[in-house]
Parts: sequence; C-alpha cells; structure tokens
Amino acid sequence: MYNFTMRRQRLISVEGCRRWEAWEETVRYEPAETALILVDMWDRHWSEGATRRCSVLAERINETAIHARNRGYLIIHAPSDTMDFYQGNDARKRFLSLEAPGHIPEPVTLEGYPSPVDASDGGSDTNDSYLPNTRVWKRQSDKIFIDAERDLICGDEGDRLYAHLVSRGIKFVIYAGVHTNMCILGRSFGIIKTVRRGFKTALIRDLTDAMYNPQKPPYVNHDEGTALVISYIEKFFSPTINSAQIINKEP
Repeated sequence: MYNFTMRRQRLISVEGCRRWEAWEETVRYEPAETALILVDMWDRHWSEGATRRCSVLAERINETAIHARNRGYLIIHAPSDTMDFYQGNDARKRFLSLEAPGHIPEPVTLEGYPSPVDASDGGSDTNDSYLPNTRVWKRQSDKIFIDAERDLICGDEGDRLYAHLVSRGIKFVIYAGVHTNMCILGRSFGIIKTVRRGFKTALIRDLTDAMYNPQKPPYVNHDEGTALVISYIEKFFSPTINSAQIINKEP
C-alpha cells in the first residue's frame, strides 16, 4: 500500500475575511486499486504552442507511467479521436473485450463553477496555420510507451472505462495529460464525470497543461493560466499530487 499526499484548497475565514487556503491530506491505496489515465497526449495539435509543450510533457509522462506500471498500476491511454490507428492493438482489443458495461455507479450531481480562464477562442497562445479545433492528430505521441500486454487504450468511452474500473476493483484514478481546462475535466472519462461516479481522483499537477491565450481574461501568462486552472480543480473537484510521488514512491 502506498501513501499519497493530496493537495486541496478550502475557503476559510481569517479575522472575519474569507480566503482560500491550500491544505494537504494523506491517503493510502494499493497499486492494484489505482489507475493512471493519460489524456489526449496526441502526436500533434492544431495549436503550435500546444504541440511544443506536449512533446516535452510526453517524455515526463512516459517516465511516470513506467514507474506506475512497474508498481502494478493500471495504465490507460486515452488519446480520443484516434482509435482507428489502434485497431488490432492488444491493449485496444482488451479494452473492447468487456462487451457489456455491467454495473457502474449512478452519477451524482455536482455544482458547476465558471472556469478561471477564458478559452473561448480555442486557447492557443501562438500564431497557428490551422483553425481552432482542426483535427490534425492521428495517434498518441510515440514518446509514450504502450504495453500491449498490460495497458488499455480508451477512446472517449467513459461508461465502458468505468465498467473496467469496477471489474478490476479500481478505487483511485490519477490523471495526467491535456488539456487541464478542457479534456481533463470534460471528457466522458474526465475528472468531473469520474468524481460523479464515486471514484477518488487526483490530477498530477506537474504533468498537465491548459489551453489558454494570454490575450484573453484574466490576462496572465500561459503558465499562470495553467496554475489558475489547477487551483480551480483543487477548490471544486479533485485534489492534486506531483509526479515525484509516483517516481520516487516507497511503500
């Protein structure tokens, strides 16, 4: 069993004034109860800035996934919109082999909160050759190793994924990948829907990136925009951890 130090934020009152405070708690999970989902780490993105950042991020995510896999975590590759590329891959066939969704927890209602950054223009911080949301990706980055004998490859197929988690006794779902304010939160297997299904979750805060253009509110630099989204997730939806807790983890 492993300890994880989870960072959250809570609203407190100090001398009669409300403020947000970061706080931490320790939780323990068995590796066999833990899944790591790698979200939309595509080979290419319509935003040149996103492509560059994700290329660097992919190497760090791969290192973390190797350590997690070796410790017995279930690794789930979730590069949405690219399932044609993975036809015939054993990790994809294993995912599809669970024919009936079976029993999955009924979703509960969560209150909605407005995003802290405006990504209404698509969120790119670079001058791009493609229009926003042009589908230029074909596969997951080849910098991330897929173990065809142990991993799963998932499209935007939340219910089938949750059925796998239930059938395997997974209780704790860790997220890495992109983009923090979009797919990490909003996919059919994203944090919001996974929390609604009753699973415990955590975002790896140093293995994610937001889509945000500094020309849009709140008019901060890109990295600050990502930090704001991470803080937003900690306040309203899920705690976060850092990758060192997996790479350097001791029982």
